[in-house]
Amino acid sequence: MERPIMTEENRNEEQTKTPENTDFGVLSDFSFPKKEKLTHKTVFEKLFSEGKTLKEFPVKLLYLNTSFPDAVPVKVAVVAPKKKFKKAVERNRIKRLLREAYRLNKPLIFNNIEGNYAFIFLYLGKKDPDFRQVEIAMKTLLKAFVNKEFHEKID
Repeated sequence: MERPIMTEENRNEEQTKTPENTDFGVLSDFSFPKKEKLTHKTVFEKLFSEGKTLKEFPVKLLYLNTSFPDAVPVKVAVVAPKKKFKKAVERNRIKRLLREAYRLNKPLIFNNIEGNYAFIFLYLGKKDPDFRQVEIAMKTLLKAFVNKEFHEKID
């Protein structure tokens, strides 16, 4: 099958398309750009020392209310333990699953929080997870976070 040639007119049409409505009732952004990744070493250390935790097996959430120079409401990092998963391939797969589960469910928090937060998602399981298990835990954690911090009910 031959791909159509991209002309200036086609390019403009592609850019003006709007995303479809999602299950959350608003137009949501399901991307996970670089500016939303948590990279500051000092924030990592603060999270582990002062952060609050929520658990939903096999994922644990560490979070902390902080401020960032850029106007991003949430910055996220994911961790898979080297002690339990010796091979980098296994750790990378787990981290990919955690990032994807977060990316698909982040409108749950972006639409319901005020302020800036840093998140770390830790994988606690002892064997390779399947995506469904990780996604269910991620949804539960994000809903519990909003309920605990903002006392709101989310369906």
